[in-house]
Amino acid sequence: MITANLNSLQLLEGWFRSDPATRQKTAFPLYKSTGTESMSVVYFEIEPGNSLGTHSDSAEEIILILEGEAEASIEEEIALLNKGEMAVIPKMKLHNIRNIGSGPLKVAGFFASALVESTFTEPLMPIVQQTVGTPPVNSPSPMAWNEIFKIITGS
Repeated sequence: MITANLNSLQLLEGWFRSDPATRQKTAFPLYKSTGTESMSVVYFEIEPGNSLGTHSDSAEEIILILEGEAEASIEEEIALLNKGEMAVIPKMKLHNIRNIGSGPLKVAGFFASALVESTFTEPLMPIVQQTVGTPPVNSPSPMAWNEIFKIITGS
């Protein structure tokens, strides 16, 4: 059985250089390198007033608000989501999620693929790449996210 504890994940921080309000912390607790075959899960946190950053994903996604209040947008469509609410994000549609609450926004995203590529409208810092996604870590056996985090950050 593959398990993940959202309360102990090490998170990668990302932001847009041109917009200080586009800043989030992210982890992929479940995906191909952790042992899944056909799905993946992203977990992210956004501080009040900040957003995830406009991007599209290579797979359909369901987002679940675990804590906080969000404004989710898909192209011109906008929805307000609170704790316990979900939304479907179609594959390859530009979307963004913004924290409109007074506390941290915590979200789990469920993808219909074990590998996902996200293409942002501008490079994501500090890696200076516009296309990011599930980290490509080659291992003979599945690894826990925090082990993968250490490999990709060199810590």
